[in-house]
Amino acid sequence: MNSAPKGKMIAASMIGNVLEWYDFAIYGNFAAAIGRNFFPHEDGVAQVLAAFGVFAIGYLVRPIGGVVIGYIGDYYSRRAAMNVSVTAMALPTFLMGLLPGYETLGLLAPAALVLLRAIQGLSVGGEYISSMVFLVERAPVGHRGLMGAVACCGTTLGFLIGSGVAVTITATMTTEDRKSVV
Repeated sequence: MNSAPKGKMIAASMIGNVLEWYDFAIYGNFAAAIGRNFFPHEDGVAQVLAAFGVFAIGYLVRPIGGVVIGYIGDYYSRRAAMNVSVTAMALPTFLMGLLPGYETLGLLAPAALVLLRAIQGLSVGGEYISSMVFLVERAPVGHRGLMGAVACCGTTLGFLIGSGVAVTITATMTTEDRKSVV
């Protein structure tokens, strides 16, 4: 296999995983602020628990995403499956950035948040496995294990970058701003 197409293939697979797990890390790091913005204000503990409940939904639907996107990969192509999964992560992430909070939408805000996180969870369930299979199937015989490990590295790298961004954002805030976010 030519090294230029192999490098592109590895980069495309890694970028998808990095971006998807980056988003999971950002959500987890800012769950308290998300809870304050998307859930009723009567009980702070309930807000945080609800935010982490929505976070958990993203994990609970991952196996379903693996099945659905795996089917797309088997029936159409691995590339189509990866395109679907990246789009299914990017669109809800963008919409979550635009989503008004509880004060504006009332109960529609947490409902929309749950729906968008579920779509993201489906996406992650398919992206991780699809990218791993994509890399392993195209790897030279002596390098299949290495290519599978590269896919795993993308998830860890995304989580590390997301956590680093969250720490940087929090560190650059004033003490007053930090209290409202963390």
